[in-house]
Amino acid sequence: MDFGKVATDELERIDFSLPADGQQTSLTLSGKPAAKTPAFYVGCAKWGRKEWVNMIYPPKTKEANFLDEYVKHFNAIELNAVFYSLPKPAQIRKWKEKAALNSRNGFLFCPKFSQSITHMKRLKGAEEVTDVFLSGISEFGEYLGPCFLQMGDNFGPKNKDVLASYLESLPADLSMFVELRNPEWFSIESNRKPVFEVLHRLKKGAVITDATGRRDVIHMELTIPEVFIRFVGNGAEFKSSDEARIDEWVKRLKIWLDQGLEKVYFFLHQHDEKDTPILANYTIKAFNKYLGSQLPEINFIGGENGEITKDPQLF
Repeated sequence: MDFGKVATDELERIDFSLPADGQQTSLTLSGKPAAKTPAFYVGCAKWGRKEWVNMIYPPKTKEANFLDEYVKHFNAIELNAVFYSLPKPAQIRKWKEKAALNSRNGFLFCPKFSQSITHMKRLKGAEEVTDVFLSGISEFGEYLGPCFLQMGDNFGPKNKDVLASYLESLPADLSMFVELRNPEWFSIESNRKPVFEVLHRLKKGAVITDATGRRDVIHMELTIPEVFIRFVGNGAEFKSSDEARIDEWVKRLKIWLDQGLEKVYFFLHQHDEKDTPILANYTIKAFNKYLGSQLPEINFIGGENGEITKDPQLF
């Protein structure tokens, strides 16, 4: 994932601290822990990584069986595959069957809306293609998690009414999050407040993307009592920095959980995806120790060393 990527020599000048909570967050959370035990989902964006063979996939695992192995380690996937082509029901049923046969404690596919909806039609006149998309992903059944609608950098605040109209046209019970990338959504208060109010009114979530070169998209606005975080690390060379950033998220999630957050979806990306399982396991360990998530740790072939946290004063 190259979104927010910066030159290596710029990294030391980046302020990785998390911003204060947005105004909408205090309006969304109840102020006390949720009545039900919070749910945690941790995963990656793809299962088709050859570099994970002999790392978390057994030796000689065929590409056709990568998903079978992925679901043994993670309980969710940020499903980018359907962004590039509309999902075919038969293919979805095949993926669902693999999850049903191989996952340890349930599994969720979190599909990204097709680019034909978001980037080609830009949400206008997209009724037919949306019906095809929704029909396809419905085949996941109980394995369908929240969808996420990612709009391009050039989809700015002048399109707020288009966005609202499209979201209103979707099934009211469709679990989903919206990712906005145009800087003017966040830098201008007269744009920022109304769009998060719309998402709150329609009971749609707001994706938070933690990317090195785009600190503005870490808006910290919760529009529903759930959070969908896309975390982009900087690779093995900056492992300690990435782990410290995870620690900061653990602190903030603990605050939100104490105030009523009900679900956490946390998806990890790296510019070099061979590093993703290592950072994901660090995240799982931290969530388990400090947030009570009880997620199974990743089973590395040959073992994987790593401390649970770099911050001795996490709480």
